[in-house]
Amino acid sequence: MFGIFDNKEDPQEAKILFGSTEAVKEQRGERKNPYSGKTVSTYPICHEEDALKALEIAHNAAPLAAKIPLYQRIAWLEDVAAKLRAYQEDFARLIVDEIAKPIQFARAEVQRCAETIELTAKELVRLGGETLPTDVAASGRDALAYYTRVPLGVCVCITPFNFPLNLVAHKIAPALGAGNAVVLKPTPEAPLTAYRLAKLFVDSDYAIKDALSLVYGDAEVGSTLVKSPLPRAVSFTGSVPVGKIITQQAGIKKVSLELGGNAATFIDKDADLESAAAKCAFGAFYNSGQVCISLQRIYVHEEVYESFVALMAAETAKLKTGSPYEEETFMGPLIDEVSRHRAKSWVASAKDEGATVAVGGEEIEGIFPPTVMTGVTDEMKIICEEVFSPIVSLISVSGYDEAIGKINTSPYGLQYSIFTNALDTARRFVRDAACGGVVVNDIPTLRFDIQPYGGTKLSGVGREGPRWALEEFTEIKSVIIF
Repeated sequence: MFGIFDNKEDPQEAKILFGSTEAVKEQRGERKNPYSGKTVSTYPICHEEDALKALEIAHNAAPLAAKIPLYQRIAWLEDVAAKLRAYQEDFARLIVDEIAKPIQFARAEVQRCAETIELTAKELVRLGGETLPTDVAASGRDALAYYTRVPLGVCVCITPFNFPLNLVAHKIAPALGAGNAVVLKPTPEAPLTAYRLAKLFVDSDYAIKDALSLVYGDAEVGSTLVKSPLPRAVSFTGSVPVGKIITQQAGIKKVSLELGGNAATFIDKDADLESAAAKCAFGAFYNSGQVCISLQRIYVHEEVYESFVALMAAETAKLKTGSPYEEETFMGPLIDEVSRHRAKSWVASAKDEGATVAVGGEEIEGIFPPTVMTGVTDEMKIICEEVFSPIVSLISVSGYDEAIGKINTSPYGLQYSIFTNALDTARRFVRDAACGGVVVNDIPTLRFDIQPYGGTKLSGVGREGPRWALEEFTEIKSVIIF
């Protein structure tokens, strides 16, 4: 098993997993490093027939997976997590190769991925039901009534590029741990990362035969997986347009969607401005702004606005951009040229409408830099839509009421935050913020893998996090015994 990184040929080959059996195809795609342009991995180009084959294998494996005792499923997850830790540097380098995430953050993702799987194993111990008093109503009768949670059967998991390891784990670890069979379709931008993680599951001594399949592709493969009557659940992380298509195609099955956001924070006049600026610079530009909860809108109390703009500009200027392989690099390139040109066009459009660039805005050696915008108005696309790039806008507001009103006008509702030293204001914000998660005195870009994670409105439906994902990947069976 400890040979998945033995092949040092360049580029390295990802393979299809039809259950526990590997397969290759003559037609292959290639993945180039966004920073160097070098081809780092190849993968089979799959089509409808491959998706259908994977689904059929999962359908046949599901009854066995449901019968596997809990101790084996827990041991399976623990084994994969241990091997992830043993291979931490190899996986981190692979993430840098495929998506150009800076190495310090790639290492952090591998650690989080192992933790996510370990947390899922721990939560499996609590995956149960409860007894119910049948004589609570006059119409009731004396009986033993309880409910339990049982596997769904076949689950489809579709994952994005920005966290190509941890977001795969957030789906397949609870789905498999709950006793399901899974078909995984990872992002085309990181095929080898997903393949190597899947191999840890498939090659484990505790693996359930054919419980995990892996296919690659875009719309054709995704639609085939979603429309099929075989899956009982679809879990997707990605864009709103694709999420809408999934809801239209899925039919009657569980659908969990994490569709991004337009994260905002409010800087109150009594906040610690230096601390807030440092945290906001991190939250806005971490992973080149390619995070669903990347800080995009900063509403600042008018009495401290100018001071905060200066502090934010200074903190942003400290961030090192460049090669993702260098230890000190904070931010590398965007995932592709399309994203880079989109970021440039959005800044240009905002400038044409009267906004000002405080820091950044001009591409440097192929990297779109951390960019701070001022003079932004509510109607600008740069503030209304999800930019998914290293651009943050600072807006002056008269106080809390104006800030919360503007924050909540977004059609998204994933995570928001507030910086304040007033307890009453913090409590009001927790109550008023129309979103799935609130952070007080830190950035909305903060996520702990153990917490329930998901949003409202266009940000999606359902929740991730080990405990809540286990609920998404199971259903309740009610029992009455006389």
